[in-house]
Amino acid sequence: MPYETLASSQSPALIIYALDVSGSMSTFMAGKRRIDLVMEALSATLQQMVFRCTKGQQISQRYLIAMFAYSDQVYDILGGVRYIDEVASLGVPELNTMRSTATDQVFLAVEDLLQNYLPSLQYCPAPLVCHMTDGEYTGQDPEPITQRIMAMGNYDGNVLIENIFISDNILSDPIYDPSEWPGIQDNTNLRTKYAAKLQRMSSRIPESYRVMMAESGYAIQPGAYMMLPGNTPDLIQMGFVMSMSTPVAQ
Repeated sequence: MPYETLASSQSPALIIYALDVSGSMSTFMAGKRRIDLVMEALSATLQQMVFRCTKGQQISQRYLIAMFAYSDQVYDILGGVRYIDEVASLGVPELNTMRSTATDQVFLAVEDLLQNYLPSLQYCPAPLVCHMTDGEYTGQDPEPITQRIMAMGNYDGNVLIENIFISDNILSDPIYDPSEWPGIQDNTNLRTKYAAKLQRMSSRIPESYRVMMAESGYAIQPGAYMMLPGNTPDLIQMGFVMSMSTPVAQ
């Protein structure tokens, strides 16, 4: 079965975060800037990763993390790929919002990183790319790049792409309780062409991830896309929980 390789110190899971820091991320949601809500959710997720990696006083290196911020340019926040214990010691950086949304450029950076690292990760969990944005791209169409990325892979399966889109223009029906939401399916009514594009740019959730999400209290159904409308703090948090839901060794 694909996507069943356990994350361990011998086979760490690579998670790449691609975070939109365009100007619209400074707008407010639930009394806070969107960028601050994202950083809080990411910080909580990294802390949960550390918890999943800790035995006694030792942090097992079960996760590898890379982190890009992007606007009109792409910024490598961690200076490459780091183990989770290094990221935990550095803490989540403070990000400042900028201008445009060059989504194609960040996915080109992700593609380049994967080309360099995948040969050494052949027997590890398939890498996951967690892309968070709140607006349509302003550069070239990123979809062909994401299709190339999702065609890459290792013995565990193809690279996974998850999209967290902070927008009210995705779903026709509101989500009242994220814990009961079944996820975006093939028959889900999407409001815009860009929402449909993001669906094509998103992987389907592997069953192993779905089981881990269920253990975290979520009701994502089989076949759902790894795509969330992060228009509330709870949905943003749910998206980051999904990003770390690869199964781990006990």
